[in-house]
Amino acid sequence: MSSPGAMLRLARQRRGVRQNEAAQRLSVSPTDLSRIENDIKESSPDFLAKAAAAFRVPLDFFGLTDRVYGAPVSVHPMWRKKAEVTAGELDAVVAELNVRVMHLRRLLQSTNINPVRSVPQLDIEEFGSPEKIAALLRAHWMVPSGPIRDVTQLLEEAGIVVVHSRMGGSSVSGVTFRVPGMPPLIVLNADQPADRMRFTLCHELGHIVMHQFPSTDMEKEANEFAGHFLIPTRDIAPQFGPGRVDLRKLASLKRVWRVSMASLVFAAERAGKLTKAQKNYLWQQFSMAGIRTAEPPELDFAPERATIVTSLLRAHIESLGYSVGELARILTLDETELPELYDLTELMGSTPVRPKGLRVIK
Repeated sequence: MSSPGAMLRLARQRRGVRQNEAAQRLSVSPTDLSRIENDIKESSPDFLAKAAAAFRVPLDFFGLTDRVYGAPVSVHPMWRKKAEVTAGELDAVVAELNVRVMHLRRLLQSTNINPVRSVPQLDIEEFGSPEKIAALLRAHWMVPSGPIRDVTQLLEEAGIVVVHSRMGGSSVSGVTFRVPGMPPLIVLNADQPADRMRFTLCHELGHIVMHQFPSTDMEKEANEFAGHFLIPTRDIAPQFGPGRVDLRKLASLKRVWRVSMASLVFAAERAGKLTKAQKNYLWQQFSMAGIRTAEPPELDFAPERATIVTSLLRAHIESLGYSVGELARILTLDETELPELYDLTELMGSTPVRPKGLRVIK
């Protein structure tokens, strides 16, 4: 159970505000703020009102008792090795994850997600390789051979909640948040291109399926899983053909497989279609054409749509009769921030978007 101090810290970190800066805003010493956040010193009603205004949260936010969780291993710098992600950025990402789980918990009090697929636990220690696990999961989910048209829909049908976010402007590409009693939540950085987003989503799926406990190889294993899940070697090998694998061929296959040209280079190598020298030559061409930093925009495609949270919000507005303001109060969220976290334009459209298995609890 959380305390007012823990919720105060969460609100501060959610806005990316350091403790010293927050102390200045709230007209207290850094020592006193630290004591308040650690529930050593009691906060006054006036102080909390000032904090609510400073961090854009309703006053009721500080009375929430939801458990606050720390960083999941899949985003922790120790494993991800993202040296460019600062401690403050990581705090902000983890705070956002906690807030989104709180929202999901409240939305699921009146609605249910009934998955039509199950998510097996295929531990890497038992099954041996990410390639084998990717093949087993595709078979378990009865995924046809060849490209996966919509990865997001596939995961949502398994009850995995997918959300897009700016991630506070950080370089974190995606993160999985699993807390007891809740469906897995994957938050994807909305600033990455659609092909990268699909790979990141499969990377996080690899963590969910393969890793009950952290290891030093887990990021490499999740990358391998994503590559094999999206591009099975036996399916892609014939499509490289007998000719030379060049930039034109990679570009044409990208349109079909909806993955990056770089991912296709790795797939070609493991399919035996590239020697080491040929792969190095391709990387040189990538660099000369600027493809290593940004692939040709004419090959871009629209990001996949995540629908579960939108449908939960729609159910509250259309089926349960809540206004946007009432919904914000249920989520203990500043009403002006609701459109920042969730796309409300789709909610006001005329065509419902409902993934399989969503049910309103009567």
